[in-house]
Amino acid sequence: MSDYVFERPEGLPLPTPTEEAQPYFDALKERRLVLQRCRSCAARSYPPRAMCPECGAMDFEWVESKGIGTVYSYVVTHQAVHPALRGHTPFATVEVALDEGPRMTSNLLDVAPDAIEIGLRVIVEFVPIEDQMLPYFRRL
Repeated sequence: MSDYVFERPEGLPLPTPTEEAQPYFDALKERRLVLQRCRSCAARSYPPRAMCPECGAMDFEWVESKGIGTVYSYVVTHQAVHPALRGHTPFATVEVALDEGPRMTSNLLDVAPDAIEIGLRVIVEFVPIEDQMLPYFRRL
């Protein structure tokens, strides 16, 4: 275990929920991670969208995810690509393959960028930021 703690830089823009994504953000405020499940083909998808990426249907239901997955990929950013990131590099962005199938992009709260490994098992952690709740991950 390391002493590393990821902290989201103040001033970094927050996501703006679309109509399709609003139920997802509402669930996050309840500390629940939900995914869309297509009522036609049962495919689970993320991010929220109007049309199923598998079959093209436009009829979804929301199902709860356990929020457990594996680091599928990651990138370490060394250059501040937004003014709020000055002084906060390097940081890592991870792609987590959830056990239910979809992949999510996020950050790891407790793993230093140089210690991340593909295949690392992680679990979601909900972090309140301003008036939103965002899903981050930590090692399992």
